[in-house]
Amino acid sequence: MSYLTDRRGFLRATALTGVGVFVSGKAAAEESNSPNERIRFACIGVGGKGTSDSADAKRHGDIVAICDIDDNTLAKAGDKSFPSAARFSDFRKMLDEMGKSIDAVTVSIPDHMHATATATAMRMGKACYTQKPLTRTISEARKLGEIAREMNVATQMGNQGTSFPPLRKTATAVRAGVIGKVKEVHVWTNRPTWAQGNPRPSEGTVPPNVHWDLWLGPAPSRPYAPGYHPHAWRGWWDFGSGALGDMACHTVNMPYMALDLRDPTGVQAETAGHNRDSYPKWSIIKYDFPANAERPALAMTWYDGGKKPPADLFENEQIGKSGVLMIGENGKLLAVGDYCERGYKLIAGGSDMKVEYEQSPGHFTELAKAIKGGPPATSNFPNYSGPLTETILLGNLAVWAAAEPGSPGKKIEWDAKNLKATNAPEVAEVITPTYRDGYKL
Repeated sequence: MSYLTDRRGFLRATALTGVGVFVSGKAAAEESNSPNERIRFACIGVGGKGTSDSADAKRHGDIVAICDIDDNTLAKAGDKSFPSAARFSDFRKMLDEMGKSIDAVTVSIPDHMHATATATAMRMGKACYTQKPLTRTISEARKLGEIAREMNVATQMGNQGTSFPPLRKTATAVRAGVIGKVKEVHVWTNRPTWAQGNPRPSEGTVPPNVHWDLWLGPAPSRPYAPGYHPHAWRGWWDFGSGALGDMACHTVNMPYMALDLRDPTGVQAETAGHNRDSYPKWSIIKYDFPANAERPALAMTWYDGGKKPPADLFENEQIGKSGVLMIGENGKLLAVGDYCERGYKLIAGGSDMKVEYEQSPGHFTELAKAIKGGPPATSNFPNYSGPLTETILLGNLAVWAAAEPGSPGKKIEWDAKNLKATNAPEVAEVITPTYRDGYKL
């Protein structure tokens, strides 16, 4: 396959059409070795998960710019890994000044910044790799999918398990009927592993290496305090999406792929209680999914903060710290781990079978090939990771409504087409955020 050498065409070569769960069955296009077709990446966030994301980008192209609000992190990444890359503290300034030299962007920063950084880059015609969850709120996930389709850019979310053979094999086996029609799904995690469900910490002095206002980005202003940066932001409603947002894009990924778990019609939660500033210490969230052309209606229950499904469901099997249990009409399927990385085990019935599934060349490699004219990455925004993120984050509407401990909160009735909780106008602020000046989609 020949590739477009024109930069504009090069960036927009991938077509974001179709709604298949897996990538196209056709062989992915081979990457060109032509020097003028090396992908020029800019990396927004180069600490934490950004360390491995920027390393993946380097393996697939050239890093021409890096950005981080922490000067120490920026200097370490630049000096050690990307000495020739331009350095910035503000992603907006980086894109303004270097837009013509950038083909693709990685976004590996706190959840509240994902949407604005990703949307800004895509509006400039840049391919985007954005960490999970794709966004902090449901409306942002829908919007990024729309922008990606409108701009016809290659996209991918950082839920790496999507490319793992055990996950794909398990999803294919479920679709093939290994336990018959699935009636229930249970998913659990050992998160949160950070402080959550607490009052705000006392104001502290901003470290000289941290650009606090840039770290806040579109979020409401608040004083700096130790703990928000670089990790515990996940537990605050303004910045993160709690244990659900952190891990469900991984752990729910297999049942989502297997059962097309899009557009729930209802969701209800029970929690440890919370102040609507910090997420609760634990939550149990039940989703209702209507029947579709491939399966009957079913329920999925999510457990975090040490909560797990009832032990008697597991037929004396080890539950593990995280995993998935599916209950079908003919048996049960157990997949332990965050990424279905160990495959599955049939318990209490079921009929194993040999299945064929699409092999991935590697998660980030899918994106690189898509940028160069190959098929879309499986976890592209419009057709896969955007709808997955919407499903996941719907649970946080129920968590918001379950602020009081001891009993389930209001059941949220959900109109997915219009992104509206039909019986709960009070959760509107959780669906669509308000941005500070200087940040927008």
